[in-house]
Amino acid sequence: MDNDSWNDAALVLVGHGSTLNAESSAPTYLHADEIRRRELFGQVVECFWKLEPSISGVLRGIVAPRVFVIPLFISDGYFTEEVIPRELGLEPAKGPNSAGWQPRRVGRQTIVYGRPVGTHDSMTQVLLARATEVVTKHPFPHAPRPEDVTLFVAGHGTGNNENSRKAIERQVELIRVSRQFAGVHAVFMEEEPRIERCYDLATTRNIVMVPFFMSDGLHSYEDIPVMLGESAAQVRERYQAGLPTWRNPTEKRGKRVWYAASIGSEPRLAEVILERVREAAQMI
Repeated sequence: MDNDSWNDAALVLVGHGSTLNAESSAPTYLHADEIRRRELFGQVVECFWKLEPSISGVLRGIVAPRVFVIPLFISDGYFTEEVIPRELGLEPAKGPNSAGWQPRRVGRQTIVYGRPVGTHDSMTQVLLARATEVVTKHPFPHAPRPEDVTLFVAGHGTGNNENSRKAIERQVELIRVSRQFAGVHAVFMEEEPRIERCYDLATTRNIVMVPFFMSDGLHSYEDIPVMLGESAAQVRERYQAGLPTWRNPTEKRGKRVWYAASIGSEPRLAEVILERVREAAQMI
């Protein structure tokens, strides 16, 4: 990306945030700091739905003539299609072949809203980096070859919005056609196939599970380890003591399971954000 082309622009990264889990905002700050360090934009700002600075108030401190707003969310859904556009005062793009949101012009300022990072095809490399990292860091006695691994991408899933699983299923398909692994499957917390079914679906002894969440929190630290067969009481005790809630690898039901960190802190995500900015710039 050419620095001179973006010095007059601001980048706004939108995260969900949580008053109950401080780590939920960590990826937003992490990637904002990295892009800020590269000096690509005149200004880089974070905002959140559940924390300050709020989405509705973030534009008050921005004077750049171009503002690119990129949601750090996994999929299209309620927050990216309703909450964020409403808070920013955006209108749907017009025309029979239009999609997304039309840029909002306020005085001399143009606000451009991009797609969520989790739906970008290059997230495939982010997932693969996570899968490779966890077995490389925790060999037993050596890291298994991809062809000896069944890879699972774990998501939340919900019956309230069909889009919540589409991004995960898209990534699973992209990885599956590469034929790197013995098998690749999507599993969910609240939809079928459930996370605990990984033991039945795996065709190999080695299982690698990557949670497709933007941040680590109660779901990734507590809920999923329990679904994989750990004791709820022990998981809670470890979490409260600041200890890992899963040991890599762990033997369960005749399988050897590696459980990765959520994808939100993966360094490659900064490049996905910049790709979303490039796409958004074409709407101006």
